[in-house]
Order: sequence, then structure tokens, then C-alpha cells
Amino acid sequence: QVQLVESGGGLVQAGGSLRLSCAASGSIFSFKAMAWYHQAPGNQRESVASITNIGSSTNYADSVKGRFTISKDNAKNTVYLQMNSLKPEDTAVYYCNIDLYGGARYWGQGTQVTVSS
Repeated sequence: QVQLVESGGGLVQAGGSLRLSCAASGSIFSFKAMAWYHQAPGNQRESVASITNIGSSTNYADSVKGRFTISKDNAKNTVYLQMNSLKPEDTAVYYCNIDLYGGARYWGQGTQVTVSS
């Protein structure tokens, strides 16, 4: 079993910044990738950013390119999402995700991000 614990969400004014953290623990011997998703009320969960374990290759949704940065600390099994120039449309619950070799996938409980105009 793998546990993911997110932190760092909150309320911020438009143009502000937040840094989300996701700490993974449990039966992690190696992982393929970690990612952040968000889900606004009435919408589907969508990928925001991802990072591979080997090579640290990153991928971003078009809506956050140039504003968000995903990074990881392998020693701490932690992934971060630095969110700058936040917009009201970034308001959502943000979920951390980990993909393990073998196909297992786990989700965190989510952290609320609210951006006021």
C-alpha cells in the first residue's frame, strides 16, 4: 500500500502564489511518475503536471505552462507544485497521483486551492 499526503492549499488572491507538496510513503520501491491533477466543481479531474522518476521529464497542461512548475525530491519521496500568477480559474481541489511499475496507481485525499479575483 502507498499513502499520499498533500499539503499547501489555501486561499490566495489572483496573481499570488502557492506551493503544494505531496509526500508518498509505504511500499514504494520505485515509481514511474508522479503527477498533479485538479478538479473543479462539476468538472472532470484533469491532469495539471507530471514528472517522471527517471530523467525527471515534465509535462504540463497548456493552461498552466509558464506559471506552474513541478519538481521532486526522491530522497523524501515528495513531489511539489509551485503555482505562480494564480488565476480564479485555477480554483479547484488538487490531487496528487503516483504511478508505480506494474500498473498500480494511488491518489491523495486532495487539497483545496481557491483563488479570489
